[in-house]
Order: sequence, then structure tokens, then C-alpha cells
Amino acid sequence: MPKTCRSSPLMKLGTVYFSGMQPTDEQEWKEIATQDHKMAEECLATNYLGAKRVTEALIPLLQQSDSPRIVNISSLLGLLKNIPRKSATDALSDMESLTRDGIEKILMEFVDDFRQGRLEANGWPVICSAYSLSKVALNAYTRLLAKELPSFLVNSICPGFIKTDMTFNIGFLSPLEGAESPVFLALLPKTGPSGLFFSRKEVFPF
Repeated sequence: MPKTCRSSPLMKLGTVYFSGMQPTDEQEWKEIATQDHKMAEECLATNYLGAKRVTEALIPLLQQSDSPRIVNISSLLGLLKNIPRKSATDALSDMESLTRDGIEKILMEFVDDFRQGRLEANGWPVICSAYSLSKVALNAYTRLLAKELPSFLVNSICPGFIKTDMTFNIGFLSPLEGAESPVFLALLPKTGPSGLFFSRKEVFPF
């Protein structure tokens, strides 16, 4: 069954993946990483829409702080290079024109193609497809917020491959080690960077 988990120090951000299964070979991994359209919609609703709604509900409270921070928990699967569809990556890269509606339009196109069985034909990833798209969207939203909220530090981060039930406890990092880099971003000085993507403590291109 899909399971919701993970949170950042400042924002409760969900990730949907699969738990309750113990993969033993490459074929099982492929089956686990392949979703049906209902799972895909749930993944997008949790990882992107849920994170966005919680964030925007808390922004008025964060604005009362003299040092507001937003740390979005993302993934290396959310890098634009993982999305073959050029029209989507072009739109999500254009920070002069990008809007919330624009992000959601791309997600709707993805869901429609998913339902119609046109992912590969239309340039979408086919393995961990919804998870990747949800994190690509979250990264775009991170940059959008950083632009809109110049007094905030807004960044997204891949904390690493963590040993949890969600990863079948085969991750490389303990939960404590995984929490270190998001906390690092949450505690940046006021002059720290904003609108960036980090893999642990290293800046990566979106």
C-alpha cells in the first residue's frame, strides 16, 4: 500500500512511495517502481499539492519571524534532467514566466497521458514517474517561492538515501544522518542562499 511519511523541521512534507514489500530481484524492483494512475494521482496530491497547501497555510505565521525558512524535502529524481519531455522542462525552467497554474498544468498533462498509457510516447519517465514529477514540481515551487518571498530563505533538498521502512532499510544513511542536512538549511544565517537545490549539503543544478 502507498504510505505517507517524512517531514522537515519547518514544513510537514509528504512523500508517497511503497512499503510492505521486500523486493528480491531486479524485476520486483521494476514492479514496485511502476505505478497505476490512481497511485500516481495520490503521489502528486501528497508530494506536491499537499506540500504546497501546508506551506501556504503557514506562510502568514512565518512572516512574523525575523528569519523565516522553508525547507522542502525533495529528491535527486526530481532533477529536470530526469524528465525527457522538453516542453515540460522548458516551462519549469523559465522562472520569468512560471506560475503555480503553470506547474499544475504540466502535472495535469502528465496525469492525462498516464491515464491514456502515453507516458513513454510523450516523453515522460516511466519508472518512478509520478514520484519524479512530484519532486520536479516541488523544486519549481521552491524557486517560485524564493522569488516571491525575498525575505525568506526557501530551498529544497535531497537528504540522501535513508534507512527507513519506505526504502526497505537498505539506505546508506541513518535517519539521524538524513536529518542533518535539512536542519543545516533550516539554520542557515540570514545571508544564506535561497531558491537552490541541495543534495545533502552540496548545491546541485535543478
